[in-house]
Amino acid sequence: MQEIVPELNPFRYKDLPFIDLPTQDALDSANMITPDTPPSAFIWNTLEFLEPSALTWIRQQYQVPTFTIGPLHKISPTPSTSFLEEDTSCITWLDKQKPKSVIYVSLGSLAYMNENVATEMALGLANSNQPFLWVVRPGSVQGFEWVEFLEEGLAVEMKERGLIVKWAPQKEVLAHNAVGGFWSHCGWNSTLESVCEGVPMLCQPFGVDQLLNARYLSYVWKMGVEIVVERKEIEGAIRRILVDKEGEERRQRGMEIQENAKLAFNHGGSSHKSLNDLVEFIWSL
Repeated sequence: MQEIVPELNPFRYKDLPFIDLPTQDALDSANMITPDTPPSAFIWNTLEFLEPSALTWIRQQYQVPTFTIGPLHKISPTPSTSFLEEDTSCITWLDKQKPKSVIYVSLGSLAYMNENVATEMALGLANSNQPFLWVVRPGSVQGFEWVEFLEEGLAVEMKERGLIVKWAPQKEVLAHNAVGGFWSHCGWNSTLESVCEGVPMLCQPFGVDQLLNARYLSYVWKMGVEIVVERKEIEGAIRRILVDKEGEERRQRGMEIQENAKLAFNHGGSSHKSLNDLVEFIWSL
């Protein structure tokens, strides 16, 4: 499964969507997201410089206009659309932390985990001796309403080291100077939000596009680190991002990508131009 897929470098077989499904289920899933008729255009929430080879392939394959108008959260900022209430008190807590010292942990609005995985995450966070902001969605740990899976001693230790909230204003958190790393499921929205703030990532994908995004983050863009959910591995990965030289290198790479992203979505950049081209295309129909 570690082998690179021919013609899909740098993806491995283990990174492919639906790879764990039976063949027919995988085909059915792929058909659900494949258009029945050729599209007249593509609109992508991405940046031209992030995925040049993939975009080149799409343009050659389909021969239709392709508009890269991302990141949408920067092009057209909107209030949060989350169905969960954001705990903005975490920003006040971040204000009290040292620059680039906090690991922000959020695995998205859909992922679920069992008690063992959640406990390993908690122990890794505690043992790293680094401050953390951990989003634990109510009901996201199977069998528990919230953080009752934490044994009393561990709960006390974690309270001393960091902050656990039910939901956070993620874009504001990632833009905060205290955040030095983002432990994420690598959904595309979270990935773009982190990329645009230059925040290095710890990658814990669950499935579908998250596996591909994690591979790009760690292997191509070189601002992410793939992790194994085991307390020692987590502890080491957090320290690699926040303390060690590797983290500084990933952070520098993130800052370079952040600057390129700013150029893209500001006036005259590739995303700004692509959005204007999209408007003209729509008017021409």
